[in-house]
Amino acid sequence: MKIGIIGAGNIGGNLTRRLSALGHDVFVANSRGPHTLTELAEATGATPVAVEEAARGAEVVVVTIPLKAVPHLPSGILDGAADGLVVIDTNNYYPQQRDGRIAAIEDEGITESRWVEHQLGHPVVKAFNGTYAQDILDRPLAAGHPDRMALPVAGDDEAAKATVRALIDELGFDTVDAGGIADSWRQQPDTPVYGLQAGVEAVTKALAEASPERPAAFRGWGPPFGVGPDRARITRS
Repeated sequence: MKIGIIGAGNIGGNLTRRLSALGHDVFVANSRGPHTLTELAEATGATPVAVEEAARGAEVVVVTIPLKAVPHLPSGILDGAADGLVVIDTNNYYPQQRDGRIAAIEDEGITESRWVEHQLGHPVVKAFNGTYAQDILDRPLAAGHPDRMALPVAGDDEAAKATVRALIDELGFDTVDAGGIADSWRQQPDTPVYGLQAGVEAVTKALAEASPERPAAFRGWGPPFGVGPDRARITRS
């Protein structure tokens, strides 16, 4: 497949490495320009491009940048993508550490990935948001291996979700269907599945045990990170 990756940080860089090695045609972009991606391109065979060109002809686009940067992506960034484009959202909301307070998430209670959909004007599939970047390189295993890790995948478009799950299987991981984007709060930061390095059974259990409460540590107001029991309810939308 032709895959565009917007963001060349830890997750984006390692997905570029693995997907290129699997034979996909990968185009990678960052905010600093393609000239800063020469080393990654030489190491992987991926093509560095400007952000505006990352989705051109792509069947899959991975958006893996700080959440606060999503609204500042170029207008029409997904224009020119292939029919049936699948967009993967790997992002998380870190209001105190990085993103600042986003009212739509906290006041309206929409999930983080629903907010990303609104910014992009395109449905997304939420995946890789709770995955350690190094695990993408170090922990792939063949299907059926008893120690194979599973990743939760949420999305409203079943065909798009199937495409993402197949791609993750190709990368060497099992998947668990985490429901629609309205359910994707179950894999947001500070939920039981976030950062969990385990198989299908444990991931399924962790998703079921998630609470629809946003911890104070992941709100843009209240006690600083890691302090205080106060929690605010997330509306499931």
